[in-house]
Amino acid sequence: MMIQRFKSKIHRVKVTQADLNYVGSITIDEDLMDAAGLIDGEKVQVVNNNNGERLETYVIPGERGSGVICLNGAAARRAQVGDLVIIISYAWMDFEEAKAFQPKVVFPDENNRLP
Repeated sequence: MMIQRFKSKIHRVKVTQADLNYVGSITIDEDLMDAAGLIDGEKVQVVNNNNGERLETYVIPGERGSGVICLNGAAARRAQVGDLVIIISYAWMDFEEAKAFQPKVVFPDENNRLP
């Protein structure tokens, strides 16, 4: 049996940009992507702590060390610059593998950088 399990999250990062005219996705600083084990094009859930919105989109890499968190396209309507969001990824795993799996949890500082 395969189950979907929490794989990683970037906890409480600040939205730095919202670009309505982009095709879609969320741009994330590559340092944060690496720390959370995210790859270009990976599906993520974005949870907005300020307004309760939840959305699914895909990741595109942002400039390394920039702290960028940018909601693009229609997602730009679901958050404002300065909102705190949690970015969550999930993975399909064999049931036994899932029981032993340890997710990666990243806690950036107030500037979206790794401590």
